[in-house]
Amino acid sequence: MAVPAYDPENIFAKILRGEIPCSKVYEDDYVLAFNDIAPQAPTHVLVIPKGAYTSYDDFALNASDEEIIAYTRAIGKISKAAGVIEDGYRLIANTRDHGRQDVPHLHVHIIGGEKLGLMLPKA
Repeated sequence: MAVPAYDPENIFAKILRGEIPCSKVYEDDYVLAFNDIAPQAPTHVLVIPKGAYTSYDDFALNASDEEIIAYTRAIGKISKAAGVIEDGYRLIANTRDHGRQDVPHLHVHIIGGEKLGLMLPKA
């Protein structure tokens, strides 16, 4: 199956265009990060590339080396600034239907600030 086409009307595209406000915590030429509006832990930051990528596989296969490096380094900088590096945190990138991706724009959740439960229930 091919990567779905990018929808420029998704909510993160609208945030990037300034049509919808966000609680920004980081921004550079390639990345925007903001607090989740429905946080699942004391720290819950969404990190999105400014490019039109639907998922991590789309990004990894099609983004420039500069974009990939900037995105990866931004996640490290944001995690450090959020104060979650020492005790630990979780990175989540949901992908398409089976991965429960709600917004079809690549985004990584940085979640921490407390001990997190199991990611998936035990069978």
